[in-house]
Amino acid sequence: MVKPLMLLPPVIFAGLAGLFIWGMNREDPTQLPTVFAGKEAPPVQLEPLGEFEPFTDSDLKDGKIKLVNFWASWCAPCRIEHPNLEALAKEGVDIYGVNYKDTPSKAQGFLAEMGNPYAALGADPKGQMALNWGVYGVPETFVVDGEGKVLFRFAGPVTERVIASDLRPLLEGKAPAQ
Repeated sequence: MVKPLMLLPPVIFAGLAGLFIWGMNREDPTQLPTVFAGKEAPPVQLEPLGEFEPFTDSDLKDGKIKLVNFWASWCAPCRIEHPNLEALAKEGVDIYGVNYKDTPSKAQGFLAEMGNPYAALGADPKGQMALNWGVYGVPETFVVDGEGKVLFRFAGPVTERVIASDLRPLLEGKAPAQ
């Protein structure tokens, strides 16, 4: 006679295996999904960063598609993506920056050294806004439509490939390439 408790480990193993298989069979298993896709962006909760005035919820509803980029001076991938953000800003793309869990002097030093691609930016010193937006770590970039709805989220550095395949189509009002 088999005791019910003896069946528990194989059932747990089968459940975990099923979960892993499901996770590997997503459209892009390397990309983290967002629950906010197609929904209004969570509230903007920022503090000023030095002389920079933070952006607000109304800035996300100005009729233009824009990017919201979470970054930090201590983040190595943020340095990798920074020239690409500057190139997008020079093209006229509005990028709003959220400095995540950083010290103001180091964040300002980063911008002084690397340049400032942000139309507006603010500080999220305790990470509360990032938590509300579902940020796992920096850098993360969200595409927000002109009505303040999240269209897309990209976790990781914005590279030329990401711009071409994911961001550019959305910025042009098209669906991203799959």
